[in-house]
Amino acid sequence: MSKLRCGLIGNPLGHSWSPEIHAILGDYDYSLWPMEEDAVAPFLKARDFDAINVTIPYKKTVMPHLDRISDEARRIGSVNTIVREADGSLSGYNTDYFGLSAMLDRRGFELRGKKVVILGSGGASVTAQTVAADRGAREIFVVTHRENTPETLAKHGDCEILINTTPVGMFPKNGETPASLDCFPHLEAVVDMIYNPARTALILDAEARGIPSTSGLPMLVAQAKVAAELFTRVPIPDSLFDLALSSVSKAKRNLALVGMPGCGKSTVGRLFAKHSGRVFVDLDEEIVREAGRPIPEIFASDGEAAFRDIESGVLAKFSKQSSLVIATGGGAVIRAENRRLMRENSVVLHLTRPLGELAKDGRPLSQANSAEALWNARRDFYRSVADAEIPVDADPSVTLSRVAEWWENLSLV
Repeated sequence: MSKLRCGLIGNPLGHSWSPEIHAILGDYDYSLWPMEEDAVAPFLKARDFDAINVTIPYKKTVMPHLDRISDEARRIGSVNTIVREADGSLSGYNTDYFGLSAMLDRRGFELRGKKVVILGSGGASVTAQTVAADRGAREIFVVTHRENTPETLAKHGDCEILINTTPVGMFPKNGETPASLDCFPHLEAVVDMIYNPARTALILDAEARGIPSTSGLPMLVAQAKVAAELFTRVPIPDSLFDLALSSVSKAKRNLALVGMPGCGKSTVGRLFAKHSGRVFVDLDEEIVREAGRPIPEIFASDGEAAFRDIESGVLAKFSKQSSLVIATGGGAVIRAENRRLMRENSVVLHLTRPLGELAKDGRPLSQANSAEALWNARRDFYRSVADAEIPVDADPSVTLSRVAEWWENLSLV
């Protein structure tokens, strides 16, 4: 029996994570079919597929060509999943509705009786409005692009649930935020539908304030799970959802290595990159490439502050990318902006080594200061930014084994 022929239509599609997700969720072919708008109607008329997902900008375009539309899709006014029935007719659904609902349930975010502020007024906003209404929100206020001012937001300081449906802060515009959380002193939860980067500026701001939050990746995987169930007409266990979520999250995250100068970050990073099939980035090498001169020369002629400026710029460039292994410089953690950059899209691993075993060659600050002084000045920074800590062995292969085992067992659900 041949596999179901499924896929995704939209334009553009180069950024899509759907193939990786659906490869885990079901045993069917899943292709990307980018197309111009005038090709959508002929594509649907030909019905040369079993089921498809639909993404921007065709979630409304497809609706007139369908034989039936589900209740939630009709209320939202868009379709993101189409199934060709046994009689050849086409049924449209909106699985984003169920994806957002599942994400809220997963985090235990209660909307009933709450004031919900939704940033953005596009299609994703309508989905959020519908879910919030169905979940009994006390009040729902939608902030349009034009209305998104501190003055407007300040009028809704009693907001308890904030949902961002705008693309502000999405890759490659990492670091931008759609609103200051200072406007909402009573927040109980922050929901950001963006899933790349893993932690947007909005999510990082929420974490810094101790406000529970979630990125959009669980929603992306949950809506794909519902779509896969519509494709195959077979229930998918939650364990497979967890596997897809963790696998995709881990595959897309960078691994950033931090630790004292000379502890072995570059050596371990190169070994793990080769082991895992990832691209390795040595931040110090990239700084030299960017500046066009050696690091000791930068320190000698321009001072440490100038070096740190270059370092932050180079880190910003690579930290927003995906699936890299990044060996940072020993002092990269000093600046708060760098620690924030690392946490955007990376799992951060602190490599430790006895101070007497640290290499000092070519490291200006290591030569000018004792290892103990540097450690005392930086240890809290290493520990605050790191997700885990692993000791470095004199034998690099032993350290590689430790890192590989930790990474294999790492769950990002």
